Amino acid sequence: MTRMLRAMSANWLTVYAVAFILFLYAPVVLLPMFAFNDATVIAFPLAGFTTDWFTVLWETEALHDAVRNSLFVSFTTAVLSTVLGACAARAIARYRFPVKGGIVGFIMLPLVLPEIIVAVSLLVMLMQLGMSLSLWTVVGGHVLICVPFSIAILNSAYSGLDRSLEEASYDLGESRWGTFRRVILPLVLPGMISSLLICFTISLDEFIIAFFLTGTDVTLPVYIWSQLRFPAKLPSIMALGTILLTLSILMLVLGEWVRRRSARKRGLDDTSAGGLI
Repeated sequence: MTRMLRAMSANWLTVYAVAFILFLYAPVVLLPMFAFNDATVIAFPLAGFTTDWFTVLWETEALHDAVRNSLFVSFTTAVLSTVLGACAARAIARYRFPVKGGIVGFIMLPLVLPEIIVAVSLLVMLMQLGMSLSLWTVVGGHVLICVPFSIAILNSAYSGLDRSLEEASYDLGESRWGTFRRVILPLVLPGMISSLLICFTISLDEFIIAFFLTGTDVTLPVYIWSQLRFPAKLPSIMALGTILLTLSILMLVLGEWVRRRSARKRGLDDTSAGGLI
């Protein structure tokens, strides 16, 4: 009886997992299907195979401007978020200071706040300060939501460091900056690369904050939203969405590969160190 209940439970769990995956990823599968569909109407049955919608993308100058704006915002956001996240994660993992838990919780708060609340709050603040909206205001908003992700990634990298390596560097006469550059940075570099990739992907795909804080220079997600009002543009948007989906998956896979490679390397190093001791 117990075995039968376990078998039934396993079967129901399998059915639930498959149904959940289908519900989650079925729309993603439909995106490239309609991107290669030879029809302007997004509906079944498919009319045929074509790559014309991808050709249209190369002929749209407004799209090129939006791509350049998004690349600028995403690259700047990734660099600033990783630098700030590295400093914060270093302080969290290495030092003790008053009200540490409250400060860390405040920094990580954007992870749980609704983005529309963050966007409206930033818009009101910028208007009160008399600042004009531009790509730099979008960068500021994206840094706010990306820094917690960077801290979460780099905190584990800093926590796994052996402090005796720093102490040995100091004993040999190296300065704090030299110790960081020669000892700490090479060890946490894979984590920084993962942070850069994930922050870049988050910023590239983010819409709500960009929609509220952008000026005349729109980012790619805002451009896509503006084109959804025209039914004839939907197939080309599907093609653009397919490209963005592919790039996002590749970036996330690369970031995860770097993270796992770093974890394996630290595990091997720890094992080797234990063997030598």
